[in-house]
Amino acid sequence: MAKRGGYPGGGMPGNMSNLMKQAQRMQRQMEESQKELETAEYTSAAGGGAVTATVSGKKELTAIKIDPDAVDPEDVEMLEDMIMAAVNEALKQAEEASSQAMSKLTGGLGGLGGMPF
Repeated sequence: MAKRGGYPGGGMPGNMSNLMKQAQRMQRQMEESQKELETAEYTSAAGGGAVTATVSGKKELTAIKIDPDAVDPEDVEMLEDMIMAAVNEALKQAEEASSQAMSKLTGGLGGLGGMPF
């Protein structure tokens, strides 16, 4: 009676077992990294420090500080621009940190995770 498919001995070959262990380890590392990123804060200033914005790793605005001297009722547009610049820069920092963390985890895999497909 012929065996159908599979590997001799019925178990996974050593390479497949190691690959599964690596994938599980990488998944745990990614989860830990994601938790760290979500609790991190990124702060940026605009207008020489007149406006400071802080965002979380979840990319949510958590704080904004405006120097009272930056509030000019005659030039609200300038204040709006400074707020946007500070928030956008803080969000950019959060995104860059996230990208760096993920590339550290996946950097050694190359292409599509070293998979043959």
